[in-house]
Amino acid sequence: MHAHFQAPAPGPANHVALSPVSFFARAGEVHAGDPAVVYGDIRRDWAETARRVRAVAAGLGALGIGRGDTVCVLAPNIPELFEAHFAVPMAGAVLSAINIRLEPDTVAYILDHSDCRLVIVDSALRPTLDTAFAILEREIPVVEIVDPAGPAPEGRGDPTYGALAEGDAPLSDALPDDEWQAIALNYTSGTSGRPKGVIYHHRGAYLMALGTVAAWQVPHRPAYLSVVPMFHCNGWGHPWMMAIVGGKTVFVRQPEPARLFEAIEAEGITHFGAAPVILQMLAESDAAPSASFDPPIQVMTAGAPPPPAILERTAAMGMEVMHVYGLTETYGHISQALPQPGWAGLSPEAQAEQRARQGIAFPMVEAVTVTDRDTGAPVPRDGTTQGEIMVRGNTVMKGYYKDPAATEAAFASGRFATGDAAVVYPDGYIQIRDRLKDVIISGGENVSSVEVEATLYRHPDVQAAAVVAQPDAKWGEVPCAFIELRPDATADADAIIAFCRAHLAGFKTPKTVIFTNIPKTATGKVQKFMLRARAKELS
Repeated sequence: MHAHFQAPAPGPANHVALSPVSFFARAGEVHAGDPAVVYGDIRRDWAETARRVRAVAAGLGALGIGRGDTVCVLAPNIPELFEAHFAVPMAGAVLSAINIRLEPDTVAYILDHSDCRLVIVDSALRPTLDTAFAILEREIPVVEIVDPAGPAPEGRGDPTYGALAEGDAPLSDALPDDEWQAIALNYTSGTSGRPKGVIYHHRGAYLMALGTVAAWQVPHRPAYLSVVPMFHCNGWGHPWMMAIVGGKTVFVRQPEPARLFEAIEAEGITHFGAAPVILQMLAESDAAPSASFDPPIQVMTAGAPPPPAILERTAAMGMEVMHVYGLTETYGHISQALPQPGWAGLSPEAQAEQRARQGIAFPMVEAVTVTDRDTGAPVPRDGTTQGEIMVRGNTVMKGYYKDPAATEAAFASGRFATGDAAVVYPDGYIQIRDRLKDVIISGGENVSSVEVEATLYRHPDVQAAAVVAQPDAKWGEVPCAFIELRPDATADADAIIAFCRAHLAGFKTPKTVIFTNIPKTATGKVQKFMLRARAKELS
């Protein structure tokens, strides 16, 4: 018989639960004098931020918040929400940052579904919360954020966040007993039906933050502009990442292009993340500087496939944009269009095409694959054959809160099924063609709405575009384009169709063009189910 290798069991000396709270504790010591938070006239270093966070954690405990309790936060990107990303888990609780653009009915649903024990609310959003309470027919304890840059509170006697932050702070930073313990509860966009609650654990949050430092090559002490809403996958994990590198996070309460450019200039911004629609706003703003940024600003974009035309414009501005891909269920980004040396010799348009792909897996993700939905086998690397993106790794959610059936369906293959249709190129980079439910099948040919939309965005009169399937007696389905035109645009439907025909195969060219306001969710995602219904009515 062969003897088996015998190893000691793990113990407190060599096994510690992974948690972003560890990053915070280190930042308060190593980066004590470095700037951590900038917001208007407020400037705090990491030592002061650490003191405030510990005080808030202690204050939450004094209010009865403990392990496993959900603390909801309804606030824009301001320092209090940033601090809550450390204070709430330090108290053993679960952070649920609610989308501030949601209507009261959905806010009420989330408060109820999440089993919320306490709401931290910005004064400007108190009316929304009060309406949600009325819908619920009950109230939840409230801590109010009184922001000098926001409206004056109505003085209801609720505890204030400021009072918690000035309280007594504990001397130690508590780590979870189990790294699988929930750290956050994030809700999906709800493009059809009620949003789902997605559970994150401490281990995944730790690895997401650490993996982003490596994938984005973030140096120590960066100057980061907080543009990605922290209710989107906890700001893509960037608040936790900033504690690793001791960075400065700059907040702008109203993220308008002029204010963002002002902050970029005043604070020497080196990094920020933003959805493609924000990049488009910046590129087209009258406030954009005449000279390009030098050195280039490192920008991460996600949320929707970025039209290559927008990537061309931002590159000309001096923004080095890296496209990343992910979902709420994967803690945000899990793949990146990592630039390759060979891209440097390409034209700006060709470079933008390469950068618009979803790319390859982040280093902390075990596998991002595209598989045949029938066989489960990887699709060939031919840039044509479509399959479904599947993800496996430590930054995949624990599951859907109180929805075991949906959790089981998502994990049925032993991987997380994203619902996104994609192809794989010979270099191993993936590119989304569509949500599986959005693929247009015309005369037996698959048409990517993303590809048609990218073409439409190249037309100078097109402000926004969305393409869906329209039922057709001959072809089964044909592309139908919904378009928002720029001010003073002159293009009509015939001109748009002719433009597409010059750049696309005939079967990919929209057969119908409708000029209208494109409906979007509160997170800015196009509500294609509404557009499909309109297209069906036209048939």
